[in-house]
Amino acid sequence: MHVPLALLMGPLPLILHIMEVIGVLAFAVSGVVDARKQRLDVVGTFVVAFATAFGGGTVRDVLLDRRPFYWVDHEGYVLLIFVMSFGASFVLRVVSRVASDRAMIVADAIGLGLFSVTGASLALVAQMTPTVAVMMGIISAVFGGVVRDVLCNEVPMILRDRSPYATCSFIGCWIYIGLTWVEVQQEAALLTGALAIIAMRLVSVRYGWKLPS
Repeated sequence: MHVPLALLMGPLPLILHIMEVIGVLAFAVSGVVDARKQRLDVVGTFVVAFATAFGGGTVRDVLLDRRPFYWVDHEGYVLLIFVMSFGASFVLRVVSRVASDRAMIVADAIGLGLFSVTGASLALVAQMTPTVAVMMGIISAVFGGVVRDVLCNEVPMILRDRSPYATCSFIGCWIYIGLTWVEVQQEAALLTGALAIIAMRLVSVRYGWKLPS
């Protein structure tokens, strides 16, 4: 598949960096919340939060033989999660006061959209096929949550909740790759793919859509 030069060389737009921060924080907070529900100590809370935020990206980087790992290249996020783990009780109080369940769903959807398209784009840069790129996008977006649930001794949400999640990532990644194929500007392709995933996820939650059992 031909990959436009802009995809190989162009920087990500500022809005995607902002979405990236929101996504990492949303996934990390979900890890902290689940860890505290299981009454884990500070170390356990950090492990769960870290795995939730970076598990998918790390698996993607291993499969693509990409170095440094995402979290190594963004050390500030690791330190922030470390601080959040020590202040887990405070974090939970703040989250309960300023972020409703709906706000957390929106933040999670943003993370899903962002990590899906960036994972797919990195796979294209590594000259993977479109199908592999889509799978890398899905892995980047959902694997952290799978690891979180396993560490908390729960059936992974992606397996027990029939609400579209990975499906949104799948469709959005193909939208992004299709736009890349016709050489749409990098920023526009990334944003369109991410926004499509976010919109599909939010609409599916709003109207209670379920996948066939």
